[in-house]
Amino acid sequence: MSSTVSRTAVRAAHAVPAESSRGLQKGQQTRAAILDAALALASQMGLEGLSIGALAEVTGMSKSGVFAHFGSREELQISVIREYHDRFEQEVFYPGIAEPRGLPRLAALFERWLRRVSVELDSGCIYISGAVEFDDRPGPVRDALVAMVQTWHQALERAIAQAVEEGHLRPDTEAQQVLFEIHGLVLALHHDARFLRVPGALDRARAGFRSVVERHVTPTGRAALQALRAAPTPRRKPARRTP
Repeated sequence: MSSTVSRTAVRAAHAVPAESSRGLQKGQQTRAAILDAALALASQMGLEGLSIGALAEVTGMSKSGVFAHFGSREELQISVIREYHDRFEQEVFYPGIAEPRGLPRLAALFERWLRRVSVELDSGCIYISGAVEFDDRPGPVRDALVAMVQTWHQALERAIAQAVEEGHLRPDTEAQQVLFEIHGLVLALHHDARFLRVPGALDRARAGFRSVVERHVTPTGRAALQALRAAPTPRRKPARRTP
């Protein structure tokens, strides 16, 4: 009798967490699906276009169902910013830092950034559109957006500094100035290609990057870039942390 009760208790103890785990997994999947829809909506209409009601309509869920996952419109907006940043890291940052330190890494980060922006020309970049929406509106949403953009800028500035350390850029290269200029190229690309519909804007952005690099490059850096262009493209798994 005692052993039967014991075995039953053990099975029950394992069954409850399993059900709880399935429920948790389903909840996470639902939240992920909502975030997918929210990200698409924010890309088209901006972060200010997001609302619990609009998202419920798009996903076919009830307002209370969407609200249960986020609690407020503000938390929804912040969650979308974080999701966008996570995807940006997966597509731009991690593959970029898999390249060798120095100019090859900086060039890869910039090129992947350009590709990301060029894909978003029909929908919109949340970093750029969010800056326009929240540049003069203090609060948690702006703080979250600023933190994500600053994280990306710090990664780029670190890559520029590493290029100096590797002897690829001159010792007197000012990392913040180079960052300012290449960020300006991305903003110009977004403006000219998305707003003005100027053909060839992507090529001009690449030419601008080459011009910025040329003003600071050393013979060692030029050789590193030439070797990178000549080498076959290997298949890499994305890195998961900053070296």
